[in-house]
Amino acid sequence: MPRNAARLLVDCLVEQGCDRLFTVPGESFLPILNALYDCPSIEAVTCRHEGGAAFMACADGALTGRPGVAIVTRGPGATNAGIGVHVAFQDSQPMILFVGDVARGMRDREGFQEIDFPAFFAPIAKWAARIDDAARIPEYVARAYAVAISGRPGPVVLALPEDMLHEAGVPGEPRPRVQRPMQAPSDDAIASMMALIGQASAPIAIVGGAGWDGKARDHFARFAVRLGLPAATAFRRQDALSPALPVYAGNLGHGANPKLLNRIRSSDLVIAVGARLGEATTDGYTLITPEHPGQQLVHVHPDPAELNRVYRADLPICAGVAEFAECAALAAESSDSRFDAGGEAHAEWLDWSTPRQGTFMLDLAGCLRLAREELPADTILCNGAGNFTGWWHRYWPYAGYPSQLAPTAGAMGYGLPAAVAAALRHPDRTVLAVAGDGDFLMTAQELATAAQHGCDLLVIVIDNGSYGTIRMHQERAYPGRVASTGLANPDFAAFARSFGAWSRQARTTDEFGAALREAVGRQGLRLIHCVVEAEQLSAAGATISGLRASP
Repeated sequence: MPRNAARLLVDCLVEQGCDRLFTVPGESFLPILNALYDCPSIEAVTCRHEGGAAFMACADGALTGRPGVAIVTRGPGATNAGIGVHVAFQDSQPMILFVGDVARGMRDREGFQEIDFPAFFAPIAKWAARIDDAARIPEYVARAYAVAISGRPGPVVLALPEDMLHEAGVPGEPRPRVQRPMQAPSDDAIASMMALIGQASAPIAIVGGAGWDGKARDHFARFAVRLGLPAATAFRRQDALSPALPVYAGNLGHGANPKLLNRIRSSDLVIAVGARLGEATTDGYTLITPEHPGQQLVHVHPDPAELNRVYRADLPICAGVAEFAECAALAAESSDSRFDAGGEAHAEWLDWSTPRQGTFMLDLAGCLRLAREELPADTILCNGAGNFTGWWHRYWPYAGYPSQLAPTAGAMGYGLPAAVAAALRHPDRTVLAVAGDGDFLMTAQELATAAQHGCDLLVIVIDNGSYGTIRMHQERAYPGRVASTGLANPDFAAFARSFGAWSRQARTTDEFGAALREAVGRQGLRLIHCVVEAEQLSAAGATISGLRASP
């Protein structure tokens, strides 16, 4: 049935299962907004900044396994959204960013807000293209979904010329919903891995990453528990395994348990499933050393380009992580290999992850102990970047799946927009955004989005009046010469109230506990402003975040 181009695009999104998109409206794509007016099956979430909209789309993709969708305008809108594209790329999360573009006849004149978007986004997107022919909209949209979810998931960017969207009588129909290709490992690959496990004396697994889902989580748990295999999660992939597993060994990245790091360094077989084995997970590419005699690496990843990219794998397996985990669980049932190390590693993690009250007036370890008592274990925890995250990564259980939205790209400002996406996607679950003061003010305007769309979420702002992580490095490199890292902050509790939120300020651990208990008893938008001593997030925080050696 012929229809105008914008309506065809929206119908293609519906066919692919899109039920929500995030946008800051722009004149370059008014026909799409008009088409959405008549499309009740897609909720358009109006955001206050394109960076927030892109973060929300990235988080939505992480939660659903289908691409999160954002639509922004050309020039400043697209460049603002670039941070979300970068996060989706480095985090291997499916996302599609549509960008309203200049009219086709205006191109290459440096028209108003003109950018060559395919060239601009190519380094940080799996695919970046422009739809010049309206009749090919179904092809481009279906391909965008296929690229975003296949192999290593990631972002796709499609530019939409303004005049193309106005075209009427466009032929063509939406293409059927695309699915991720099945990627089962070969029997030989599974047999080879089981043989390596049978020869190993101290194997360990590192899991979480590209394509990880509930199926992968359940099947890999069966595999690891059956063998007694210690299993750690990659950086900010802590919900990849249940912390209740008797073989769960903890998380890698900044602030990892030194005993876990030593266990990996001394292992003779590392089985990495889904993880890219990036800088944070591998402690600066020093943790895994398969090039040295005595340690072998099995690397399982759905993208062949990731295998042998940084580390030489003794056994590279190109497979979907869920399909691999299912086959591995079956193979473990008939294996004679059994290890005691899984239980030992789990005991070490339990000791490491137990909060112990410190000496600060508002002590973050004590606050985590209270949070574990008051909040559900399957709370969806969202955060950006900063030393404040170290306490949560160490002490929070991440018991549900999905329950962790945190950028492995280390982007500040991610936590609040991610929490908005989570609250909309899972209104039945507790959603918590944790942010530092510098981190929070990068996207704090999305409190307006949360309020406008009736989100039920809690925000905790950790305020030390400083860019704490940078100050920590600064104090180490240039002692006594602190410069440009101090912050003059507003009253965040009053700020939140201006958006209609309930809020409290806490300056002691007891005040935090009282505020948290009151917040848990309420619904809607809530914020707790925690004023902490700067040293807790700079000097003391350096230890827990792993940015300098633990004592």
